[in-house]
Amino acid sequence: MRITVDIDEKKMGSILKLTRQKKKSPALVMALDEFLEYKKRQAFLAKVMAGKTNYETSNEEIEILAHQEP
Repeated sequence: MRITVDIDEKKMGSILKLTRQKKKSPALVMALDEFLEYKKRQAFLAKVMAGKTNYETSNEEIEILAHQEP
């Protein structure tokens, strides 16, 4: 989807630098993707900390799953 937005030049420069992208569109897409993932992790962590999840996987099981190929 195409949109037009006004973004401060300093912020755009920071986004380009942090994402290591040369073009604005890919940098913004990457920044938005990272932001959305961050918010999802925050929401999950909030549920875990509030005891609203039944997460019984051990640390060892998580490490095994993390090293498996997708």
